[in-house]
Amino acid sequence: MLIKAFLTLAIIYSPTISAQKATVSAQTEVAQWEQFAQSFTCKTSGNPFTDVELSAEFIHESTNDTLQICGFYDGNDTFRLRFMPTQQGKWRFITHSNIAEMNAKRGVLLCTKPKSDCHGMVIAAEDHAFRYADGTFYHPFGTTSYAWTHASAYRQEETYASLAASGFNKLRFCVFPNNSVNDEPSLYPFRLIRTETDSVGKRHYVWDYNSFNPAFFQHLERSISRLQSMQIEADLILFSPYDEGRWGFDRMPMEANMRYLKYVVSRLSSYRNIWWSMANEWDLVKKKTLQQWKDMSCYVSEQDPYHHLLSIHGGTATYIDYNLLYFTHVSVQDQGPLYNFEGAATVRNIFPKPIIFDEVCYEGDHESRWAQLTGQEMLQRIWTGLIGGTYVTHGECFCSEPNFYTGYAFLATGGQFKGTSASRIKFTRDIIESLPSPPRLADRSWDPATAAAGEGIYLIYFGDKTQREWAFSLPAKCDKWKRTAEGDRFKVDIIDTWNMTITPCDTIFEVQAAAAKRMVDKQKRSVLLPNKPYILLKISRIQGE
Repeated sequence: MLIKAFLTLAIIYSPTISAQKATVSAQTEVAQWEQFAQSFTCKTSGNPFTDVELSAEFIHESTNDTLQICGFYDGNDTFRLRFMPTQQGKWRFITHSNIAEMNAKRGVLLCTKPKSDCHGMVIAAEDHAFRYADGTFYHPFGTTSYAWTHASAYRQEETYASLAASGFNKLRFCVFPNNSVNDEPSLYPFRLIRTETDSVGKRHYVWDYNSFNPAFFQHLERSISRLQSMQIEADLILFSPYDEGRWGFDRMPMEANMRYLKYVVSRLSSYRNIWWSMANEWDLVKKKTLQQWKDMSCYVSEQDPYHHLLSIHGGTATYIDYNLLYFTHVSVQDQGPLYNFEGAATVRNIFPKPIIFDEVCYEGDHESRWAQLTGQEMLQRIWTGLIGGTYVTHGECFCSEPNFYTGYAFLATGGQFKGTSASRIKFTRDIIESLPSPPRLADRSWDPATAAAGEGIYLIYFGDKTQREWAFSLPAKCDKWKRTAEGDRFKVDIIDTWNMTITPCDTIFEVQAAAAKRMVDKQKRSVLLPNKPYILLKISRIQGE
């Protein structure tokens, strides 16, 4: 099998390897969905990254559920195993290694109830929804900053503060550095052998792809862990085209790609907030084929014992076969479907998985058309996606100099938001999280403007249109919930999504049947509107009256 073949590339067994006596340290109790850590201090000969095998088998005492965990070398003669217990109760484990001192080590850990603010890892659920492992709905309100972990320490602190203030709960970012960022990164993922300068003065890097740089990954882990403490999902982009030959990470041989993937998954899969994005704009990485992308995606899925969310992102309107089993959700760059509610809903109809439009252009002032949205246009695309039953990732790219966006734009290196849409995210998220269910069209194809979000809950969004009133009219159908019937009574909240206000309407509406399976107010009354753009109506059935 292809995956097994690549595993032999990732770990090379060596009968000549030797070790001093290994020392063991471990926790014995851990909360559900936190990390259990087992470390070994072991000096070896040979290459500890490729010549040493270390894994463990964790078995739940009551259910016999078994998880296979791969270990990794973390430098300074230290090998580590990390485990995220998915069930409460007692887990027993045994290690496996080609180093005798790390082999057949047994232990027991007790998994206790989760911390009060922990809902577990996010999973793809039914009806195109995301849920936490404890069943709570998760609504992704994300943004993008490709190289923020490669920026200065001061700028990284600015990024954390900006994310917290804005209420984002997902961040897309790359493992590898970005060629468009002028500052040279301080850390790289591999050991640098040497640099060379060619005849035209271009600098080239020669890496040892068999030796990782633990300091690089330790910093990445600290970033992911801190995001986790902030309840922010880390949507980690494993490959990208933004190297352009500067470092060569976009054109590593397949053997190096697979070894890198194994190391990353072994180190990071025990973080509950990790998501795997196989690539950003995968079709623009010219040194990899479509089949290689599929092979690598399948490999990551099989290597990850917890099966974290996994997808891949293409260039504009580039769709891969997201129905493949190892893709848990759709992550796509395509603003076209967000020009109306029906477009988003149509993409949802094609793929029976949660949909995230992870790039729909950016709020910004770049000279290129992909970063010229106003804040209002950015927010409108987010709401258009929500009404259509999908999610939309925010993005911002303001330039400090002409065509020099990546030095100072949030898109590239984080820092402070300069636009106006980011400050509306928390308000938007609060509205969606207050609903009983994620929105989706109430009567798909028949009513392209009205969403349902639970029993007797409707949403209508007017976007950039302005009007003074709305004649009360709903589809009788409310998606999968009980249909609206004659005599049902409703209240209306008028929500200004841009100015972030909620104004209850004083009128209580009682409905009767009308033509084409519509329900209208018996007295033909209307909702008076503020004659402003970006108005949302939340229409709720009054229960028990």
